[in-house]
Amino acid sequence: MSLRAMCLCGKTSLDLHGSPVARANCHCSSCRSFYGTHIFSATAWESDAVRISDGLGQTFKHPEKQLTKTFCDVCGEVVFGTNRLGMRVVPNVLLARATDGALEPSLSPTMHLFYRQRVVDVLDDLPKYLDGWDGPTYVS
Repeated sequence: MSLRAMCLCGKTSLDLHGSPVARANCHCSSCRSFYGTHIFSATAWESDAVRISDGLGQTFKHPEKQLTKTFCDVCGEVVFGTNRLGMRVVPNVLLARATDGALEPSLSPTMHLFYRQRVVDVLDDLPKYLDGWDGPTYVS
């Protein structure tokens, strides 16, 4: 797969190649505070599969954790983050915008992570891992 995703103003764009390593809705407190949302819906990619192709992204490093986020220096939208494993984490809002407003099945979330830390309940059929994807799942 090859996909070009752009920030809201269109000044910064990403080229994505291959397939994401993971597709998830994350409920962890780190993502919630770092990205400013109740649930961070994103895809994780190997770092060499995601490149800024246009514009200049500014990067902010979390003061305590192994997280960074790169954002458009014009509109301020986050175009990707980097997690502690070095993967590039691309918000699904960018992917939906690049695919005419709806995520393709190959990009849609397949799970919820860190559901134990959730601040809102989600009613869907995706597995809800209480912690990481190798741990126990939530049973209602």
